[in-house]
Amino acid sequence: MALYDEVADLPLSIESCEYETHERETSSEFTRVTTEIVLRGAGETGRGEDVTYDADDQYALAEAEFDLSGEHTFAEFSATVADLDLFPKAPSREDFRHYRQWGFESAALDLALRQTDTDLPTALGRKPSPVSFVMSTRLGDPPSAERVTRWLDIDPSLTFKLDPTPEWTADLISELADTETVRIVDLKSQYEDAEVGQSADPDLYRRVRDGIPGAIIEDPVYTDETAPILDAARQRISWDVPITGVESVESLPFEPNWLNIKPSRFGSVKSLFDTLEHCDRRGIRMYGGGQFELSIGREQIQLLASLFYPDSPNDAAPRGYNDPEPTEGLPSSPLDAPSVEGFR
Repeated sequence: MALYDEVADLPLSIESCEYETHERETSSEFTRVTTEIVLRGAGETGRGEDVTYDADDQYALAEAEFDLSGEHTFAEFSATVADLDLFPKAPSREDFRHYRQWGFESAALDLALRQTDTDLPTALGRKPSPVSFVMSTRLGDPPSAERVTRWLDIDPSLTFKLDPTPEWTADLISELADTETVRIVDLKSQYEDAEVGQSADPDLYRRVRDGIPGAIIEDPVYTDETAPILDAARQRISWDVPITGVESVESLPFEPNWLNIKPSRFGSVKSLFDTLEHCDRRGIRMYGGGQFELSIGREQIQLLASLFYPDSPNDAAPRGYNDPEPTEGLPSSPLDAPSVEGFR
């Protein structure tokens, strides 16, 4: 039986929908705003998180009203949400529609599991495992290894997911490589018009490929100039931004060895589960990706990682690792296998 079939027919009773707004400063020098979506029914509460990045889109959601009440199966609810325009005004980016849909679907899945007195591992016949994680951070302007070394002073076992920029010199890359802690380098060349997006820089691609030879290389762009550089490291190439379902995986330039799985990019639980099964059949290795979740969404991506790719370099560190300054006393990797209720 397909993964989605295990949850599609779960009965779901919804009486009300509420929103809780969260805000927090981050290590990437911006104020993160997310909305926790709270569905209630039959004495239970389901929670999900909308990780749309535009703060105005989030504040508008807090005032929105959608009639979601009634009796459904989970699949019926999913179809209803997919047909709704969940933005009171058009979103600032079209991919935010998937982010918001995931927020509602994850809340509904949590509620349906609770109303059936079960949890996601039980429903899928899987057992949670301890979750390995990396810390994702930027290196400042001008970039230096100081942030990495400060964190390593606190926890020498930490490993990292870093975002190279054209300002990364060969000396900086060598310093980072010497720590032997960089698991993923995210080139962010697939973001196009997003603020964090970067153009394809052949010189940077080559410096990173050769300077940190063990690291996964995420989200490059293939051009005439970059293709020879990337082809020499094809087994290390991974994709994040383009991955929204099975069709997007099949549309990549080649079948990858690695993929970054961010549930919010998929929009629907079905699309996510279908892609997880596709990757498993094809032997594509996966790791979980984060979206600066501020509430229940971080726990949910950790739970998915514990079920499907626990030993990978998951960008699913506890929220304290996103604080502006390094903090002592945070959990080390791997996280203990989670105890689970519903979808959290």
